[in-house]
Amino acid sequence: MNTEKGSISIHTENIFPVIKKFLYSDNEIFLRELVSNAVDASQKIKRLASLGQYQGEVGDLLVDVKLDEAAKTITISDNGIGMTADEIKKYINQVAFSGATEFMEKFKEANDANEIIGRFGLGFYSAFMVADNVEIETLSYQDGAEAAHWTCDGSTSYEISAGTRKTRGTDIILHINEESSEFLSQSRLQEILDKYARFLPVNIRFGTKTTSEPDGEDEEGKPKYKSVEVDNIINNTSPAWTKAPSELTDADYLAFYKELYPYSMDEPLFWIHLNVDYPFNLTGILYFPKIKNELEIQRNKIKLYSRQVFITDEVKDIVPEFLMLLHGVIDSPDIPLNVSRSFLQADSNVKKINNYITKKVADKLQEIFKTDRKGFEEKWNDIGLFIKYGMLSDEKFAEKANEFCLLTNTNKENYTIKEYYEKVKDIQVDKDGNIIYLYTHDSAQQDSFIATAKTKGYDVLVLDGPLDTHITSYLEQKGGDKVQLKRVDADVIDKLIQKDEKQELSISEEESKQALSIFEKAISRPDMKVEVDALSAEELPVSVTIDEFMRRMKDMAKTNGGMNFYGNLPDNYKVTVNGNHPLVKRILSSTEEEGAQLAKQAFDLALLSRGLLTGAALTSFVKRSVEMI
Repeated sequence: MNTEKGSISIHTENIFPVIKKFLYSDNEIFLRELVSNAVDASQKIKRLASLGQYQGEVGDLLVDVKLDEAAKTITISDNGIGMTADEIKKYINQVAFSGATEFMEKFKEANDANEIIGRFGLGFYSAFMVADNVEIETLSYQDGAEAAHWTCDGSTSYEISAGTRKTRGTDIILHINEESSEFLSQSRLQEILDKYARFLPVNIRFGTKTTSEPDGEDEEGKPKYKSVEVDNIINNTSPAWTKAPSELTDADYLAFYKELYPYSMDEPLFWIHLNVDYPFNLTGILYFPKIKNELEIQRNKIKLYSRQVFITDEVKDIVPEFLMLLHGVIDSPDIPLNVSRSFLQADSNVKKINNYITKKVADKLQEIFKTDRKGFEEKWNDIGLFIKYGMLSDEKFAEKANEFCLLTNTNKENYTIKEYYEKVKDIQVDKDGNIIYLYTHDSAQQDSFIATAKTKGYDVLVLDGPLDTHITSYLEQKGGDKVQLKRVDADVIDKLIQKDEKQELSISEEESKQALSIFEKAISRPDMKVEVDALSAEELPVSVTIDEFMRRMKDMAKTNGGMNFYGNLPDNYKVTVNGNHPLVKRILSSTEEEGAQLAKQAFDLALLSRGLLTGAALTSFVKRSVEMI
């Protein structure tokens, strides 16, 4: 073959600086691109052989990555389809785009170069981000083909001549520049290959590694092992998501989870195998981890692949926000990517995939609930937060989740939203026909309020999760005008669910005013509004409550960072003195000093039951209690 020189067919001398500076967000991508190209070449020869267009031996397909630190080179070799000199001119020398002038004009005006470059196939040229000089040694699979050698120093000039390769395939040799010396490291290349190539469909070899293998038995009959050097194959060519669900066992799914997250301590609760080929192609496995009541959990656990090439773990455009709590893999060749294969581009398929995944997750949860409700309830503490998050953020998911979202009461009984409505609609109804759902956010601290509610035959829900402040509003909204949620400590129970029958005070109006004056002096706090009310004699003598609306607004301000007006307001409590309790009559008949002490003691007991008695006030209460015994 005669030596031939020429110029790469592009229309501006500035194309290489543009590629080097803007094509990829991270220089390490060069290795992914070149290894992926080598895999493509390997897959092509396999395809040609299956079609009868290649009669030779395909052999064991392998992509070999070699590092020579002394020579400062990285070589990516394959035994794939190879290229002729003419094919090098066609595929390498011509940078394909619709016009350099138009490209550069758009580039100048655009803030996001990735969007522009994303229209053009420039993967091979990522090599020049890290290399001063790039060589290609290649031999085509075609009968009678001659080996070819191509070299380029990063300018628009190239040289093509006779090559030295004796077997089918291609070597890409990168002469690494000074600025990219970090890549002349065995550990750095291993890290990049582990990240991007661990599930490619053709074996990727990167040197060798030391392992142990059986070597007979010792004198005591115990097995011996010896160290051996073996090929360091860095990838699993047939990951679980590429197989049909019928081919996999639970053990296979769990093993793949461990492969994805080797440092995870917990096994997933269950999983969904995605497999669709119309109107788009999508495969994958999504795992439900144990979430519990933790909003501050690590995200970016779902990995996006395209034909088994890792793209990114930033999948917020494909996966709804609430599903970001899941773990796993999504693989789709139909997700639109820019040329760097690092960013999504706007496309109708993205929305379709988003909707499909949401539907599949909802269907899976519904299926588990219907077929194994007991098992579903056992997992509720681990998945409840995830389901509530979905209901609050995605209307389509919420439509289905209404059928399997569980409400748990203080007796640890679980009900669907509809079941709970049926449970309380005839009992917990007030004089105006409102159906009142009572709930607690802290069963231990609010035990006295819960106990009082239960003496009335009422049920109390436990809503103690980080999203439950918002769930209360959701339940009211979905329950219609007549459903109201009230925290069990928001008022005395007879005020929370007011009936037609009205309690009468057993003390006179004058005595009521006197009792009010005594308690106001004993309490003497501007954040406490005192009132004397007619309650059952079995109720507590003093109750401390906070208004439901104000407390809920303040809780929402804490969880979502908004509603600062409410969040900045001070806490204001209501102190209800039970005018029918024997203690009040005793206070009224006592001396002024004794009455004040009894009032203060009753008030402090109410504070103590709410966890509001602390510091010096608690010390004083304990001392006073000892003196009164």
